[in-house]
Amino acid sequence: MRYYSFILLLLLFASCGSSKKKASPNDRTISVAAADEARRNNTNNLTEDSKNLNVSERISERHATKADDIINTALTFSGVRYKYGGTTRKGMDCSGLLYVSFSEHDVKLPRTSIRMAEEGKKIRVKDIEKGDLLFFKTSRTSRRINHVGMVVTVEDDEIKFIHASTSRGVTVSSLREGFWNQAFVKATRIL
Repeated sequence: MRYYSFILLLLLFASCGSSKKKASPNDRTISVAAADEARRNNTNNLTEDSKNLNVSERISERHATKADDIINTALTFSGVRYKYGGTTRKGMDCSGLLYVSFSEHDVKLPRTSIRMAEEGKKIRVKDIEKGDLLFFKTSRTSRRINHVGMVVTVEDDEIKFIHASTSRGVTVSSLREGFWNQAFVKATRIL
């Protein structure tokens, strides 16, 4: 019995999630584009056919940075359900999402959020850019980082990031949201 209690307790503290309200599958829409600035700058130069392409196709055509490519990869997992330790379309956790997305573009990251937090250069919130990693402590009882997300846009001082939460799966949230704002610990730059 002690063994099972220990395992359950370990999973609770090591989880990459939050205790937010459950979302229905219809709530899983993503309204951000990985390279809004590049898209705005290049819209006038595109043909009519190119203007009808989806954002990720357009970004890969013109001026895509490595951050854009990694963000686009992460966005392809939007709506994938949360699964502790998951790294596939059948289920992902927060660090699994970033581990897979960065790996597809030859950037090696550790597999867990606590180890990812040890990588890169710590940056101030006002200096955050797309592709940076955000780290959180989502448990009131734990004193260690247990959640990670990647910045997809920074517009008008609003930072949006992609992550996998226990309640919504892979989704995009805003650092302005009360829960995420209070749980935020630090940001780092890997790229």
